[in-house]
Amino acid sequence: MNRLPRGLLIAVLVGMMSGLILGGFTYSQTNNDQLVFIEGPSISILTEKTDFKLGEIITIKIVNSGTIPLVFPDASYGLKVTGLDSVMYYMPVAAQVITTLEPKEGITFVWNQKRMDGSDSSGGIYKIVVEGFDPENNKVKKSIAINVLK
Repeated sequence: MNRLPRGLLIAVLVGMMSGLILGGFTYSQTNNDQLVFIEGPSISILTEKTDFKLGEIITIKIVNSGTIPLVFPDASYGLKVTGLDSVMYYMPVAAQVITTLEPKEGITFVWNQKRMDGSDSSGGIYKIVVEGFDPENNKVKKSIAINVLK
């Protein structure tokens, strides 16, 4: 019977274990659980995925993931889409009325990847930012990154 060299067997086993450990770590670091409820002020941004095709409709849900109401200066709920360099690409047109998002309540917006001037966005990494205030007027802010692929 032909046996495998002991060093080859050890190398294969170490490689398999390393792959499993690295794969598990990578999976745990992905944005699978975007919504976690916590005590106090908190806000979450949810998208159905992180990679979008150029021109694809992007649904953005803003959720009060804390235990206290959050207040926003207008009906856009503080939503902005920027580049990583903070250049503004999109902000919903909204009435200038104070709005409140109660705990566990959410609001959904749709971005068609059009810039504020009506032109098409290009591929790249975009940052979705939401900014509101707790009852003591402390800023509550959250941002996530999404990829728009060509």
